[in-house]
Amino acid sequence: MSKFFVTTPIYYVNDAPHIGHAYTTILADVLSRYHRTVGDEVFFLTGLDEHGQKVKQAAEKRGLSPQAHCDDLAPRFLNLWKTLDIRYDDFIRTTQERHKKIVQLCLQQVHDNGDIYSDEYEGWYSVAEERFITDTEYESGQFRDVKKLKEKNYFFKMSKYQQRLIDYIQAHPGFIRPEHRKNEMLGFLRQPLGDLCISRPKARMDWGIEIPFDKDYVTYVWFDALVNYISVPGYGSDEVKFKKWWPADVHLIGKDILTTHSIYWTTMLFSLGLPLPETIFAHGWWLIGETKMSKSLGNVVNPLDLTNTYGVDAVRYYLMREMVLGLDANFTPDSFIKCFNSDLANDFGNLLNRVSGLIQKNHGGQIPQPGDLTAVEQDIKQQADSLSGRIKDLINEFKVQEAVSSTLDFVRILNKYMETQAPWKLAKTDMKAANRVLYTAAEGLRIATIMLAPVMPEKTAAVLSILGAENTRPSWGQLRPGTALQAHPPLFPRIEVEKP
Repeated sequence: MSKFFVTTPIYYVNDAPHIGHAYTTILADVLSRYHRTVGDEVFFLTGLDEHGQKVKQAAEKRGLSPQAHCDDLAPRFLNLWKTLDIRYDDFIRTTQERHKKIVQLCLQQVHDNGDIYSDEYEGWYSVAEERFITDTEYESGQFRDVKKLKEKNYFFKMSKYQQRLIDYIQAHPGFIRPEHRKNEMLGFLRQPLGDLCISRPKARMDWGIEIPFDKDYVTYVWFDALVNYISVPGYGSDEVKFKKWWPADVHLIGKDILTTHSIYWTTMLFSLGLPLPETIFAHGWWLIGETKMSKSLGNVVNPLDLTNTYGVDAVRYYLMREMVLGLDANFTPDSFIKCFNSDLANDFGNLLNRVSGLIQKNHGGQIPQPGDLTAVEQDIKQQADSLSGRIKDLINEFKVQEAVSSTLDFVRILNKYMETQAPWKLAKTDMKAANRVLYTAAEGLRIATIMLAPVMPEKTAAVLSILGAENTRPSWGQLRPGTALQAHPPLFPRIEVEKP
């Protein structure tokens, strides 16, 4: 049995969750479910980043303590993940004691390895980014809430590992994905890599994990947050568990936090003497028009609004179907409705309606006998048999959009097969031929449904229940003739749009 360890970023609790958070977490859930269907043992980790200046500021605006603020917002994420049918294996909050003590352990180990030193530093500090920025970054004008700071801090010798990291990236082509993100990081590493300030004096900002070798400081929020990827699977607390799961198979992240993951995190792991994750995959942003979704711009889409109206599975399907991993995607209500009506109502839902309707009408509501397959049915069977292998390969390459698209292509082949063979006509003259066609279409539908189950767990479970095929595998011939079909409402009723 293989293992698959997938992580999402841990999300800041400075505001309620939005579609950007939902996308990454649904993606991790879909990958987890695909791997479970092929028998892999899966560990899916997500959670919340609850320390740092932005969290403290958000709490102050609400008149709450930072911990009370976090305790109030955490259930919003937990409830949304439950609503979106996301089945994680662990949910970390960085204010939990189990995490804090491992962060302190890591700090002490990196310090004992000679990779942390103290120095007085003067430079530009971005409050929004919670880090010191270079003069070039300051002059770019891209950073908000910047001020000049001079203070003593602790620094991690990130520069010590620059060449080792370059060599590693070049020797492991699949480490940073997609390819253009790998090239972006190699370009970044052509410049001298500075050391990383990993502390904040309590006199200025006290909401964080105390540094074990100096009680007057807390650690930088990114050093704290990144450690969750090893603190949860047992680093420093459960050696057997940690050896089982680490390294992670994939860190799923947004492209805006690629530097922190591919440079900060990797050099921290080098210092700790730990292997790097197999893959860091940076996906794109969901855009409204040409603009990134952000609270300050007021263009954030609440996924709950969509799920309340159209159902959880339709939202999950749309998000997986529309974004090619690594590229940005545009959200518009029109594109959602078009995707819903075309793929879910017209293709997938319609195939179920046609198959079940004809079986109810002409075959007593029972799955008919397949009989002897002709060349046409053998071709359908061959395509069905190759589909699961193709989907597995695509998922291993993180091509989720292609996996969904390939499955819908097969559904369309089945719909075309029904139109060409016209079993409603055959039933009048050749019942054996009508039986063969309807069995083939129903069996193809069953296999397509299993392939879509990680994306739409609720609706696909309903379809398999209708077909009496709840615990079947995606191999041809498991649909049992004589099984009574269950009555059902339309799977995805079309969204009717009023014309102006």
